[in-house]
Amino acid sequence: MNVENEEWIVERGGVVVEKKARFGLSSLNDWEHLVYCLWVADYMMRNAGDFANARDIYPSFQQEGTARAKKLGLTLTERTFSLSPGQLQAEYLTRFEAMCNEIKSAERAG
Repeated sequence: MNVENEEWIVERGGVVVEKKARFGLSSLNDWEHLVYCLWVADYMMRNAGDFANARDIYPSFQQEGTARAKKLGLTLTERTFSLSPGQLQAEYLTRFEAMCNEIKSAERAG
């Protein structure tokens, strides 16, 4: 696992979470919204080992992650968020690096 991407989602995700808390979900652009969805998934997987509580934090994180990734043209991330909840949970850690890299490249391109 690349510690850089783990640190990135905590740090960059934290900025997005703070913006959401201060100004609401509607204040996030598509890229930030996608980062928020990834942050929710990552937080749950690393702290609880599953997505059970992610539904309490943001019930539509998976659907919104799919929609935002599609809108941004991030095929790998879209396909990952489109998996069934069980598949996403099982494959999350193996797909994490590639998703982070794809999402980070979209920020640089945007």
